[in-house]
Amino acid sequence: MNANVVESAAQRSTEQWQAADAAHFLHPFTDFKALAGKGSRIITRADNIYLWDSEGRKVLDAMSGLWCVNVGYGQQALVDAAARQMRELPFYNAFFQTATPPAIELAELLAEVTPPQFQHVFFSGSGSEGNDTVVRMVRRYWDVLGQPQRQVVISRHNAYHGSTMAGASLGGMAGMHAQGGLPIPGIVHIEQPYWWEHGRPAGLTRDEFGLVAARWLEAKILEVGAEKVAAFIGEPVQGAGGVIIPPATYWPEIQRICDRYGVLLVSDEVICGFGRTGHWFGCETFGFRPDLMTFAKGVTSGYVPLGGVMVGDRMARVLIDEGGEFNHGYTYSGHPVACAVAVANIRLIQQLGLVQHVHDDVGPYLAEGFAKLREHPLVGDAETCGLMGALLLVQDKTQGTPFPEALEIGMVCRGHCFREGVIMRAVGDRMIIAPPLVITRAQVDEMLALIRRCLDLTLADAQRQRWLG
Repeated sequence: MNANVVESAAQRSTEQWQAADAAHFLHPFTDFKALAGKGSRIITRADNIYLWDSEGRKVLDAMSGLWCVNVGYGQQALVDAAARQMRELPFYNAFFQTATPPAIELAELLAEVTPPQFQHVFFSGSGSEGNDTVVRMVRRYWDVLGQPQRQVVISRHNAYHGSTMAGASLGGMAGMHAQGGLPIPGIVHIEQPYWWEHGRPAGLTRDEFGLVAARWLEAKILEVGAEKVAAFIGEPVQGAGGVIIPPATYWPEIQRICDRYGVLLVSDEVICGFGRTGHWFGCETFGFRPDLMTFAKGVTSGYVPLGGVMVGDRMARVLIDEGGEFNHGYTYSGHPVACAVAVANIRLIQQLGLVQHVHDDVGPYLAEGFAKLREHPLVGDAETCGLMGALLLVQDKTQGTPFPEALEIGMVCRGHCFREGVIMRAVGDRMIIAPPLVITRAQVDEMLALIRRCLDLTLADAQRQRWLG
């Protein structure tokens, strides 16, 4: 880190940083007034899987920043790639029939590591922009094929596909749809494949429920009219929705249904991509073949912003050969610095063997550790997929009875996590993790010990408040 930056940070106290933050910085997904009253936690540095705040406290980052720091913090190869590119060519656009070497090199590399149907990429600045691009692209595809009535995109409740108008509409989160007049027209939703909520009460096995949940898509296609449906979009694992891992039967049946009705299949890989699930991409883990694939986060390990859409052969042939000018794009499509960092990041993932590391080593090891956490009195269910995991907190373990929503038991547990030195995310009553892919077995043990301690502290709170009945 630059010495001047370090000195500047040291010149302000935590309270001074918090005051400046409250005065000027509006945070995402935040009650601005409440945060200003409380004060932000000021994160000042990071290394490997750890963060330090302005008070010098060390924290194990079990969320990879926000699902993105796959190679961990402090990777000099990524820093050097950014510095070299900024010296040589810090920016140029891709609008004026021009291209830059890093964007071309990254496009080649992405074609190498993604499933074989993907040979073309459209770059954006984020996953939200990528999913906006998906809506524009699938509608343009059907226009070119002479089926302009195919406008409707089907998504799922509790999905997350970004925060732009189209991205938030594609997502299925009620809190987001309550603000801003969402969803926009032409986007509809089906229920999520959450076995605990929908399959378990009905007495269905996970595999039985997977087929039932997938067939909700077929019912919606028939309700809308197959001739009007452009695409179905889904995250292989619903990440921000609480790490909702679908049954093994779900995605193959989704594929069958999309194939039957000619509906384009879109895999949102923003969270699941670049090794998170134990394969390069989540669609490979769950055995389906998408026509489009959005990515962001892990493509640069969050070191700089970058996103994009991989375009499968089925669509690329039509858009390239018959589509003419595609009137869509971004100033930062193929930003040379971002692309240079992405190339360095993907090469590092390859060099370190991180996909295999997750698949063969730490992923199964984490699964074993999470299985033991099922024994905890507060844990109703524990699931993992690669280096993603979720613990469901329940009031009554025998019956699986949930806590009353007003108690916000997840936020109680998250508070303990922050104080005890581990970052977990609370999604309702689901406590979720997605640590950096460089994590070792010893660090998994460290993380699990911290999580267990926070569960114990949460249990003590629940007992003291007589929340357990």
